[in-house]
Amino acid sequence: MQKNGDAARRIALVTGGNSGIGLAIAQRLARDGMCVTVNGREAQGAGQAMCDAAAGAPGMLRYRQADLRDPAQIDGLIQSLVQEHGAIEVLVNNAGLQHVSAIEAFPVAVWDEMLAVNLSASFHTIRLALPAMRRRGWGRIINIASISGLRGRAGKCAYNATKHGLIGLTKAVALETAATPITCNAICPGWVHTALVQRQVEALAEKEALDMEAATARLLGLRQPSGRFVTKDQVASLAAYLCSEDAQEVRGAAWTIDGATTAA
Repeated sequence: MQKNGDAARRIALVTGGNSGIGLAIAQRLARDGMCVTVNGREAQGAGQAMCDAAAGAPGMLRYRQADLRDPAQIDGLIQSLVQEHGAIEVLVNNAGLQHVSAIEAFPVAVWDEMLAVNLSASFHTIRLALPAMRRRGWGRIINIASISGLRGRAGKCAYNATKHGLIGLTKAVALETAATPITCNAICPGWVHTALVQRQVEALAEKEALDMEAATARLLGLRQPSGRFVTKDQVASLAAYLCSEDAQEVRGAAWTIDGATTAA
């Protein structure tokens, strides 16, 4: 693993990093000594306040507002960080949207928005950050995909399409950087215990008069053979490993962390 002295010199950006998996990754990289900027849609003041509260210390996580649906705002975000630090050395593309609907009823505007945030935003951040990584001679690009990028699921046409596309983007970038000290990989989580999932557990418990343990087991039994949630910290630890020197030759991977869901 990368020593703290090395990590302290790394400049990291985590998109969609003010909640859920993204926040866990941002917190882990900051604890490892990196200078971490978190991106989100919230106004600058509110976003920085959320980061300070999550980190437990003012300034541990820096916040930059940018709407990733807008390529011009992505350009401004990346260029400002490159100008300030010389390079973004660790780029974690985590921002994403979800919507469930049969394809014939799927809102066109939602499709376009999911394509922009889940896929096109990563194209833009990578193309803009990569030249400075090449100049600095080191880089880590981590795209947070999903097991939905490896298999289909009814009602998730946009999510499946964008996550499959993100894995394809990952492989192409990995090949383009294969002869350099820059790596590009994707993490494909299964069912992660987030606030959104917890609300699903609570709704099932209320609907079927189950206690929380039984409701959790019911949902996990439908989705994850291990019978356990993936945790946000486990995903963050995997991201930290991919940032390390030990992972130098992990390139173009779509690394599942899913309780054996895709093993069958």
